[in-house]
Amino acid sequence: MTTDSPAIVDPARPSLAARVGRIAFLVVAAAVVVAVAAAFVVTWTIQRSFPQTDGTLALDGLESEVTVQRDDRGIPTITAESTDDLFFAEGFVHAQDRFFEMDFRRHVTAGRVAEMFGESQAGTDAFLRTLGWRAVAEDEVAAMDDTTLSYYEAYADGVNAYLASRSGAELSLEYGVLGIQNPDYAPEPWEPADSVAWLKAMAWDLRTNLEDETERALLSAQFAEAGDAATTPATLEQLYPAYPFDENPVIVPKISTLSGLETDAEPAAFSGGAGGELQQAVTTIDWQEADGVIEAASLLVGDVGEGVGSNSWVVSGDLTASGMPLLANDPHLGASLPSVWYQVQLKCAEVTDACPFDMGGFSFSGLPGIVIGHNQSIAWGFTNLTTDVTDLYVERIDGDQYWRDGALVPLEERTETIEVAGGDDVELTIRSTVHGPIISGLTDDVTTIAEAPEPGLAAGGATTAPPVGEDSEYAVSLRWTALDPGTAASAVFALSTAQDFAEFRQASALFDVPAQNLIYADVEGNIGYQTPGRLPIRGAGDGWMPQPGWDSAYDWTGFIPFDELPVSYNPGSGYIVTANNAIVTDDYDYFLSRDWDYGYRAARIVDLIERKAAAGSLTAQDMRDIQMDGEMWIGMRLATALEDIDVDGAGTQDAVALLRDWDAQNDASSASAAYANVLWSNLVQNLFAEREEPLPIDGQGRLFTAVDALLDDPSDPLWSNSAIDVSGMEEMLALSAEEAYDELSALQGSAVTAWNWGDLHAITLTSDTLGTSGIAPIEMLFNRGPFPVSGGASIVNATGWELGTSYATTTVPSMRMVVDLADFDDSTWIHLTGASGHAFHEHYIDQTEDWAAGVQRPWAFSAKAVDAAATQTLVLTPAE
Repeated sequence: MTTDSPAIVDPARPSLAARVGRIAFLVVAAAVVVAVAAAFVVTWTIQRSFPQTDGTLALDGLESEVTVQRDDRGIPTITAESTDDLFFAEGFVHAQDRFFEMDFRRHVTAGRVAEMFGESQAGTDAFLRTLGWRAVAEDEVAAMDDTTLSYYEAYADGVNAYLASRSGAELSLEYGVLGIQNPDYAPEPWEPADSVAWLKAMAWDLRTNLEDETERALLSAQFAEAGDAATTPATLEQLYPAYPFDENPVIVPKISTLSGLETDAEPAAFSGGAGGELQQAVTTIDWQEADGVIEAASLLVGDVGEGVGSNSWVVSGDLTASGMPLLANDPHLGASLPSVWYQVQLKCAEVTDACPFDMGGFSFSGLPGIVIGHNQSIAWGFTNLTTDVTDLYVERIDGDQYWRDGALVPLEERTETIEVAGGDDVELTIRSTVHGPIISGLTDDVTTIAEAPEPGLAAGGATTAPPVGEDSEYAVSLRWTALDPGTAASAVFALSTAQDFAEFRQASALFDVPAQNLIYADVEGNIGYQTPGRLPIRGAGDGWMPQPGWDSAYDWTGFIPFDELPVSYNPGSGYIVTANNAIVTDDYDYFLSRDWDYGYRAARIVDLIERKAAAGSLTAQDMRDIQMDGEMWIGMRLATALEDIDVDGAGTQDAVALLRDWDAQNDASSASAAYANVLWSNLVQNLFAEREEPLPIDGQGRLFTAVDALLDDPSDPLWSNSAIDVSGMEEMLALSAEEAYDELSALQGSAVTAWNWGDLHAITLTSDTLGTSGIAPIEMLFNRGPFPVSGGASIVNATGWELGTSYATTTVPSMRMVVDLADFDDSTWIHLTGASGHAFHEHYIDQTEDWAAGVQRPWAFSAKAVDAAATQTLVLTPAE
């Protein structure tokens, strides 16, 4: 028998296992080297955009030294000898922290986003070019007085001084990513009109009823097509109910009588009118898809959707522990990263007539000055006025003319070129009537109105359509106050230097667009309120529906004189509350709007102020607690309605039982709040959206009111819905409760006590640009979250979400502040993200956890306190 010889092993030759091990080691080692190298490159790319915030920096354009002191949150206090140096430094600091945001914003307002991101944005650019924000901003700059213009020019010089020192990814990480897709892009120098145009974008963000007006017109046509034209007015009134004046408060129950203002402010002239894979991925960036151009513009600028509004209130010293006023403000805007706000203090080294600024608050990056805050004497806050300042007009077009009062008049026409990165230029023809630019053909909904306008027209007046010609067609134009040159760009500085209520009102007279409720408090103990704005006086129509453009009876005839606008000064109640609710009752001399917020937030704030005042003197902490109040009014109504409703399934019964002992607070940890909101969503969809002809479900305050009325009328036909086989209120409530349990169980498990609202309602902070690229590695660079959130829609802690879409937070209290007039150093502040717009910077999102928890931080204002709080000081010096 033979046996195999033993294997001979060469000691100089490694075994197969050893070779495999070595290969694996080499592969891993190589991967580690690549990863380390990639991490180094990325880290180097990221960090080289971080600004210098300590030491000394010499700059061309400065006259004297400027100090920039930053606290532990990176918030700057800028002190200068002159206004030129002060606003130069503000421009420089804004650019240090937020230039990509500024650059992107100015491309949006000019309708030039396709120059950065390619052809996917050409349609939105066409819409924004048609509105003409940039042209209006240029007209406003041309009309500025020399002093105001000098502020904008100094600011632009400061921005450009920063641009002169850096380029590409040195400015911001976004430029490194953008350079892969668009290598030829380089930022242009900053101009004053770039700053002013952002106010137009904010006016768009805060527009009120344009979408509602469009919706109602489409619904009217829908009802008419279904043969229900006779019942359309009642149905629309039911879906869009009137403000509940008998239940919720107005801002000014009694208008104060004050002497007329002597002011130079005049209303604007009225006019009728990384590796290869990454390389490939980045070159195919396409932004989040939108259903229409108006929605696309909203994605770029800000959405007027659920939750956009604001709270502000002021309490006199008669009701406070300190004996001095407290002023609270939290504007509700679309969530953005970085935050829409930039917190800053601007101080003249010596306050004089030539250099009058000593102020702190919130600014917009790209805009000099501050918008909301205080100076050494007064404090002020804003909420959206929600007056109706936009109207749609249906025009009858014949060729290059349109009809007006029985005669044809020429259309205004201009041509613009949209430059497209990596693509062909687009030629755009823009047509306008006496009312404004024609926007049909650019947006689907408005185009639909133009295709079948008659059922959706306002009633009243001589509305007979002109004769039909060979080239006849309908079009829809937009009348909007923001498309006329105004004075808001000057008002920013007038507010900042006002020392008493009379000067505050003079400044308010300049604040025309966007129209805002302005609240006031001063160190003398006074409180006040002023309605400002360019508010139209209408002819035959009220702007609730599109109006016939061929009949001048429907034109605006002027604007409400400032001295006749609502004002309140030291009211007997000791407080003033604004929360986008109705300003005055319907017996006011002028029509303002039919589309107010429905006042649930305002009513709750008033209730809490009065309760706390009755229990003892109010404190700043009381104000902060009110801002975080999460009582869900409609949740209480639903809990009561379900008491006598039989539901199927032990799980649903357990869920309904959660509501019995619920305090109605939408706390992040609350299982009851989670169920109440999911129940509300299912009920609304079953009542309105899940029909053969769906009805709109936007505007939760509106739906609170509509459903409240339905709960009082079990016989209302809307309780029945053949599409989901429901007949009557009890079946509708039971089905909604059961579906809510099924939905929430699928999301968070079947143990009802383990549910929580915060995770369901969480916010993911998303970069306004590359954060919706569709490329996961890029989105990971810029986006942050999710973060659990409390609050909800039409709740004081107004964290909005979209019914029928998601429970995720989309609109937010973008900042919160409580100003203590007894000692400004004791005032507290927070905003959504942080001071920096640079991804991975320590101040990119360092305020977010505090924001979500309702924590506000003191912010030093006095010189001694600022010095004590400073952790970094940058001295800017004139270059030799």
